Amino acid sequence: MSRLANTIRNAKVGLFFHFLFITSQFISRKIFLDGLGDEYMGIVSTLGSFLTFINLADLGIGTAIGYTLYKPLHQGNHKEINHIINFFGHIYKKIGLFILVGSFILSLFFPLIFKDVEINLWLVYLTFFGLLSASLLGYFFNYHVILLQADQKDYIVAKYYQSFNISKIVLQAFSVYYLQSFVLWISLEVLSGLLYTILIRKKIFTEYPWLLLSKKLSKDERKFESYTMLVKKIKQISIHKIGEFFAGGLDNILIFFFLSAELVAYFANYQMVLVNLGTLVTKAFAGSNASVGNLVAENKPDNIKQVFWEMMVLRYFIGGFGAINIFYLINPFIGLWLGQKYMLSENTVIVFAAIFFLRQVVQPTEVFKQAYGLYDDVWAPIVKSIINLTLSIILVQQLGIVGLLIGTFCSVLSIEGLWRPYYVYKWGFKSSHMTYVLGVLKLLLTYVVSLIITHFILSNIITKPINFYQWILNVLLVSLISAVSYGFLLYASNSYCRDLVKRLKSSILK
Repeated sequence: MSRLANTIRNAKVGLFFHFLFITSQFISRKIFLDGLGDEYMGIVSTLGSFLTFINLADLGIGTAIGYTLYKPLHQGNHKEINHIINFFGHIYKKIGLFILVGSFILSLFFPLIFKDVEINLWLVYLTFFGLLSASLLGYFFNYHVILLQADQKDYIVAKYYQSFNISKIVLQAFSVYYLQSFVLWISLEVLSGLLYTILIRKKIFTEYPWLLLSKKLSKDERKFESYTMLVKKIKQISIHKIGEFFAGGLDNILIFFFLSAELVAYFANYQMVLVNLGTLVTKAFAGSNASVGNLVAENKPDNIKQVFWEMMVLRYFIGGFGAINIFYLINPFIGLWLGQKYMLSENTVIVFAAIFFLRQVVQPTEVFKQAYGLYDDVWAPIVKSIINLTLSIILVQQLGIVGLLIGTFCSVLSIEGLWRPYYVYKWGFKSSHMTYVLGVLKLLLTYVVSLIITHFILSNIITKPINFYQWILNVLLVSLISAVSYGFLLYASNSYCRDLVKRLKSSILK
């Protein structure tokens, strides 16, 4: 099966299950806020950020393992794959123990951290250790899921994970709506993770009967072919992961400390919508990272260039289309879904839309950076995190949530938008960075023209919806006008866009 066919297969399965997940999540969110309260849901989001911080112990090892698996999978080298997976498992179990100890130490400070909240402290502890238990299962028992992902079989992971996730959310909604039970809500979180772990392990061994897991690492497994390169990549990716967290993973914690727990819940509502939009795009590109890794392993420069710019065109279209829809539709949706009190300002929505656009258009560079294993720029994530934290801490106190988002936007633009393309072109493609600059300027100009046309049309016909029926009509209008105007301009002005349309049309027809 071709790389594109594998990518499309992963995308179809991932999108199907994610649509089901989104539906269940949006219905349940309203139930959770009404049944559990704004403060508790804000605390859940804050505890999740604490766990993300502790999970920095992972330090990007999974990313490095995925990179080293591309070559042996392409060659069918089962012995090397077994060595890599066993090495991965050995390290992940140690990380799991570290996370467990770190979480226990952090929990000792909960009486100080949550001294001003009205929720009982025992419930905070129960929630935290319930979320921790579900998280630790991946470190001890199903770390080898990465083999499916590197082998372009992410659709298998999606089917199992989302099935349990959706079932968990539905049952949690019932428990809150009918029983208002915090304890059952957390218990379902742990039970879902446990059942998923058992079944995905069984599926992995069915797919790879030659996979052998050892309890202790032998001398050969400590010095396998990819060992030296893997250790080097882990060290580099570790710094990148720490930088990424400090450049965006502290948002909920900063809002909790500088604003309030309730505003964490408000912010989390928008995050949930935008993260799901981003995840939809990720699912649509499911398997593309592995496909690009395989492409780079073949080392055909013309093919690499063609695929890179086709991905750029597609990401610019998705980013531009998504940003317009976010600006016009997200606030009315929040108001109809949860109520007017949960709506944030229009300026906040504009920055949300800008961040969504920026994160989409930098993705092709990030994918090829990973495929080439380019992690030597260890200073970049440090600078990114300094920019983000400095601006966010200053601006969140002056401008509220919009100030925090401005800090995020500036940090992403400075490193992923400006530095990273230069880095990938010089050390990956080994060609002039000016090719990228000219190509991006052309894409940006096309988007600006489309944005002006779309805004002029929509500002004259769009109305504030008073129910979901009118909101859906607005969705159709905004989507149709933005897609047609932007899509037409891209197709007319960009040869890579025309090539991409032909390629997708041919693959879909097959």
